[in-house]
Amino acid sequence: MMNFNNVFRWHVPFLFLAFLTIRAAHADTLLILGDSLSAGYRMSATAAWPALLDAKWHQQNTKVVNASISGDTAPQGLARLPALLKQHQPRWVLIELGGNDGLRGFQPQAIEKSLRQIITDVKAAKAQPLLMQIRLPANYGRRYNEAFSAIYPQLAKEFSIPLLPFFMEEIYLKPQWMQDDGIHPNSDAQPFIADWMSSRLAPLVKHDS
Repeated sequence: MMNFNNVFRWHVPFLFLAFLTIRAAHADTLLILGDSLSAGYRMSATAAWPALLDAKWHQQNTKVVNASISGDTAPQGLARLPALLKQHQPRWVLIELGGNDGLRGFQPQAIEKSLRQIITDVKAAKAQPLLMQIRLPANYGRRYNEAFSAIYPQLAKEFSIPLLPFFMEEIYLKPQWMQDDGIHPNSDAQPFIADWMSSRLAPLVKHDS
């Protein structure tokens, strides 16, 4: 005869673990789709600002997934996006891309097209896109710089999505926070970036629905 006490004893822990798994799968996730500025160039991924932000938001029931890859262009981020959306099922996606495209002199229209498709795919996945303004060094020329910089507010307006300021504009003011290549923030800058991004993302990352 089946001993129902034993069945209960074995199945309750299993059901509890299954509940935790389901709960974790539906936890609110902020996916960061970026390049080396968010990937933690020349440093451990755990030292990069997204990892610090994840630790900072640990008690807020928000998981930060850093899907940034150094050197990525907007088309490369777009190519990786479907798998990332399927795997992480994020509630929000911070798009920090386009800088490498601009540094390589890609046509602004092509950059805009890739970013537009990223935003479209994020929205199709029922996630909220958050777009970061990217700016290039002044030596790329005024005409190109203006055309490049204008991409971001135009897309933010077109899709009615938040446009976050470029955190590197704060870092450039402190040479001690820059790596010797003059492009990337060093490990000392990462806690500041995490706090700076936290204060600007907090009003956008809400859990009331």
